[in-house]
Amino acid sequence: MTLAPNQQLPDRDRPPDPRRVTTARRAARTTPPWWFAAPALLLFAFVVLVPSARGVYYAFTDWDGLDPHYAFVGLGNFADMLGDADARQAVWHTLLIAVAITVVQNGVGLLLALGVNSAIKTRNLLRVFLFAPAVVTPIVTAYLWRNLLGPDGAVNSLLGAVGLDGWQQDWLGSPRLALWAVVAVIVWQYAGYSMVIFLAGLQSVPKEVHEAASLDGAGPVRRFWSVTRPLLAPAFTVNLMLSIIGGIKLFDQVYALTGGGPGHATDTISTLIYKDAFTLGEFGYSIALAVVLTIIVAVASTGQYLLLSRNEKAAS
Repeated sequence: MTLAPNQQLPDRDRPPDPRRVTTARRAARTTPPWWFAAPALLLFAFVVLVPSARGVYYAFTDWDGLDPHYAFVGLGNFADMLGDADARQAVWHTLLIAVAITVVQNGVGLLLALGVNSAIKTRNLLRVFLFAPAVVTPIVTAYLWRNLLGPDGAVNSLLGAVGLDGWQQDWLGSPRLALWAVVAVIVWQYAGYSMVIFLAGLQSVPKEVHEAASLDGAGPVRRFWSVTRPLLAPAFTVNLMLSIIGGIKLFDQVYALTGGGPGHATDTISTLIYKDAFTLGEFGYSIALAVVLTIIVAVASTGQYLLLSRNEKAAS
């Protein structure tokens, strides 16, 4: 083939660029072979996805958990749920507990974090003691407080010893107090967990920022609100997400402390699911409740994440 003086070889006849070849080979070596994840994905699908999808199907049936013969009832279980006073009350208790735990636990955790972040000599020992309840099994904690809050428990004995006999209560047997007693136990156990997350955020705040704010005349409260609080946005996001999701799914402590009682005064969606499935044998209805619980968790966590992420970006 004869070329004109300024004519170049076609691309197919031009030798490959060594730099481009080297870059392609380097990318091939660093890109992970995704097919290595196939066994894990298949196992996850077999153990989680398939049973979950099958469970959602059972929510539209009258399956009792044992009989292989069942009827498809469509939205019947969900319609029954709307007319079930116990289910509506359980949803209300679930939301109330979740909000109360989120607010109180994170408020107490933040105050504890501010306290142990100071220069007191016993701060490391205090951190250990305050975080210790979070590593105790929830069932053990619940049974411990069940004895302490009983009519003849240590709490009432202590109140009587200091002359506060009028304050003695059946803390877990009173429909008016049982729900708040459960909230208090949860806060006692996990406030130290929130404290640790807030403490990590506090220790990441540069000291120079506080010193500059002090030189500008800002007091402790002003420095916290204008300097520390915006920089704690990631810690707030993590703590609030964990608290709200844990509060909505709460089961162990409620069932061990009160069993959902007295009556249905402390029933949550999780305890009602357990009772309907394993006490009444209404597996189809209980799975429908579980689907509703999943939707509530997904909506609450997604909405909270979007809101907190927007606030976090605004603070940064």
